[in-house]
Amino acid sequence: MSIICGFPLLECVYCLACARWAWKRCLHTAGHESENWGLATAEDFEPVPRLCRLILSVYEDDIRNPLWAPPGGYGINPDCLILRKTYEDTQGRAPPYIIYLDHDNADIVLAIRGLNLAKESDYAVLLDNKLGQRKFDGGYVHNGLLKAAGRVLDAECEVLKELVEKYPNYTLTFTGHSLGSGVAALLAMVVVQNRDRLGNINRQRVRCYAIAPARCMSLNLAVRYADIINSVVLQASVSDPLPFLFFVTSWKSVDLTQ
Repeated sequence: MSIICGFPLLECVYCLACARWAWKRCLHTAGHESENWGLATAEDFEPVPRLCRLILSVYEDDIRNPLWAPPGGYGINPDCLILRKTYEDTQGRAPPYIIYLDHDNADIVLAIRGLNLAKESDYAVLLDNKLGQRKFDGGYVHNGLLKAAGRVLDAECEVLKELVEKYPNYTLTFTGHSLGSGVAALLAMVVVQNRDRLGNINRQRVRCYAIAPARCMSLNLAVRYADIINSVVLQASVSDPLPFLFFVTSWKSVDLTQ
């Protein structure tokens, strides 16, 4: 112990440094990270509520007789639901999902549900990863989520190809929440890397909206695919209780307090 004039100098400096770090962490809010970002336009944000409702509809056993529909319903036409896959269909190797043909918005949507806390298979997908285990397009991705994305594409490749060729003016949107958002983001990347499997679909037609996304790719890939993948996060903290949304990869925020 170093003592100058009976005072433990090094120990006090160390304690002050720790106290300063803890104080700054307590005052830091997620809003500080995006305070200089530009505001998103209404056009940027328009698909988000609609896609969130589609994701929620995946939780229903029967979309024609919903049990947990939000106010106003899911806003979808059951006749345009192309297919629905459950845990039994995916054998737990990917979360449940639907493919929906949205004629009103000229969009082909594949929506994936979020983490099911009661399903061991979801945890198996989430935990199937090690740091630096899986390389992809010059970066690193989550191994389990990439395998789930590959299984979804293998299962639905022909259906998606038929739809994108039948509706050449429609966009192809992958969306999901939590665990499903990670699968959706990597699925969009896999499709872009294998566009020939979907009839050489134009990159500009492919997009992804990841709601409350799982960390699934390295920063260089997030930047490289920022024109396709939009991560939507709700920011809130104890010291700043008024939330707002922001798009991580397009670096735009939406203030919900206005």
